[in-house]
Amino acid sequence: MATRIGFAGLGRMGAPMAARLAGAGFPLTLWNRTAATARDLAREIGAAVAATPVALAGASDVVVTMVADDEASRALHLDPGGLAEAAEGRLFVSMATLSPDHVRALGAALAARGGALIDAPVSGSVDAARAGALAVMTGGAPQDVARARPVLQAMSRVVLETGPLGTGATMKIVVNSLIHGLNQTLAEALTLAESAGIATRDAFAVIEHSAAAAPMLGYRKPLYLEPQAHPVTFALDLALKDMGLALALAEAGGVATPQARVTRAVLEEASAAGLGGEDMAAIVPFMRRLGRPS
Repeated sequence: MATRIGFAGLGRMGAPMAARLAGAGFPLTLWNRTAATARDLAREIGAAVAATPVALAGASDVVVTMVADDEASRALHLDPGGLAEAAEGRLFVSMATLSPDHVRALGAALAARGGALIDAPVSGSVDAARAGALAVMTGGAPQDVARARPVLQAMSRVVLETGPLGTGATMKIVVNSLIHGLNQTLAEALTLAESAGIATRDAFAVIEHSAAAAPMLGYRKPLYLEPQAHPVTFALDLALKDMGLALALAEAGGVATPQARVTRAVLEEASAAGLGGEDMAAIVPFMRRLGRPS
């Protein structure tokens, strides 16, 4: 009998990930806080819809969640009518960017009800989610990761085991801290080149063929060159959230992270300037404005 999958959280990343699972032939049930989003996607990909989180869990063997933050995850699982009320015998796969402390506490709460949790956040773009080319970093008991692996493989190009529960979340914070630092540094580099009279496209072309190139620069190139001409794929305020998680992790571990502090400070300033809902590539025009004399 095929593993029944429940998927909760159908945002920019969650929707294409759920579509990959449907395309792989898993019996799929959807839930989303905005019910119309779940209904529309279900019609498109041939899935069922659950009226509540607990109904979603009850209809599933493995429940995948992709939500915005710790509070959304806590509410989805532990509020009345939440997923945890049908936890017995089920495996929960948290694929969002969450704090390790929350992941471990949630794992304990689900275990107390007879369920199991792994954290399996992803790295990659919306296009990578559509193509099933995400990188997944997984923390949890080996038997639970093994149980989830066929589900994860349907959405990814690689599944990397990182250790006990919470280590996947830790590695996602580490990776995103690096990405947001690169985002900030790229913005500074482009504005520096522009100040010397070099066209932005020419400067970007040199950077993407240099030793400083990273895959992120390639798939985010249109957003850096024309940020207003493309839909948001990663909101600036989510980057700010990530940097808060990174600095909390650094403080708990006694790790010096001066670059991360600068990155967060600039993101805070950009968010205060009204750019929080725009793509994180908006940091490029923001840096241009910062450099102009008053």
